[in-house]
Amino acid sequence: MSRLTTAMRDAAGRVDAATPDHRDRAVDALRACAVLGVVLGHWLVTALVADGRTLRTASPLQHLPWLAPVSWAFQTLAVFFLVGGHVATRGYASARARGIPYHRWLHGRLARLFAPVAAVLILWTVVTTALLLSGAEYATTRTLVKLALSPMWFLLVFAALTAATPLVARLHPLWPLAVVLHVDLLRFGLGAPDRLGWLNLAAGWLVPYTLGAAWTRGELERRRTGWVLLLSGTAVTAALVAWAGYPASMVGVPGAGVSNLNPPTLAAVTFGLAQCGLALLLRDRLRTAMRRPVAWAAVALVNLSAMTVFLWHQTALMATTATGLVAGRLPGLHTAPDGPGWVAARLLWLPVFVLALAACWVAFRSWERGGGNGGRSRVVRTHRPTTKDVRHV
Repeated sequence: MSRLTTAMRDAAGRVDAATPDHRDRAVDALRACAVLGVVLGHWLVTALVADGRTLRTASPLQHLPWLAPVSWAFQTLAVFFLVGGHVATRGYASARARGIPYHRWLHGRLARLFAPVAAVLILWTVVTTALLLSGAEYATTRTLVKLALSPMWFLLVFAALTAATPLVARLHPLWPLAVVLHVDLLRFGLGAPDRLGWLNLAAGWLVPYTLGAAWTRGELERRRTGWVLLLSGTAVTAALVAWAGYPASMVGVPGAGVSNLNPPTLAAVTFGLAQCGLALLLRDRLRTAMRRPVAWAAVALVNLSAMTVFLWHQTALMATTATGLVAGRLPGLHTAPDGPGWVAARLLWLPVFVLALAACWVAFRSWERGGGNGGRSRVVRTHRPTTKDVRHV
């Protein structure tokens, strides 16, 4: 064990030494927390219930509304868009300074974003065809495919905002926030069609994205800004839930009349502002923590595999569920999430999901490392043998 510990510390030291001195490690730490938050959140609130030959999705939030705080801790998309806006704005400014045209910069960003998607689409095309030809229930096949491809909506929105970076980099976050406010007033106050809410899919995530651009411009350096976002975002979200009828859960709940996430509501956006404020307040502490080689190596590994982890975590969940059916209906895996017993059992399954995701990472990480020609990662210096093929997320 001591040899293993020593080897791990040596590897972490090499990663630490290979990291450029100018890199803001807090940015990578926030990105890693955002990605892992989404993964753990999905694993905790997504259940595949076995009813005979049919698998259907369910959520413990349907039966256990007191679990809503779980969604507050793990619905971290706003932080990802905050970091994404910061990194994209900074990268585009750097590309312009070096004379790199917009189309080349965008191609590099999107290639790194979408190259790993091909592996998911290929595998699930094969799996879907096999399920249909084998006579599997159509409802089960539809459930599995929808769950596997659900992360794609995020990538499409993120790609659209990335492409619009030159246009929105100087946009004040209050403008898209005003759009979200008016859309919700029309939907919930004046009876406008629900489809109007899809305007918030862009406007809602544009709020933290433009906050990230403001961070790049140096406008969010004062701690007071973080406190204002945290306290005001928390207060407004609490008021909307308590008195305006918004759901307490910050993720969708099957069967609920309104979802805070699909599309984003004003409550989801103000909650995201609170998260962004907390993220800004934690920057200095994260920079200090990331000076420890072991902590930094873990964060660097997540960042170098962020797309693989994000795209395959639902497949890992489903693979575990399907394999477990061989042993019958297992608590926390195939049973209805209708009580504390299910929650306790699901927590015990998390390490198994991690192992399944690790297997997916081993099988498909090369798709992420091989994506695009838009430049090498700067998480670590690429001349080091242990990390020479990595690319930025």
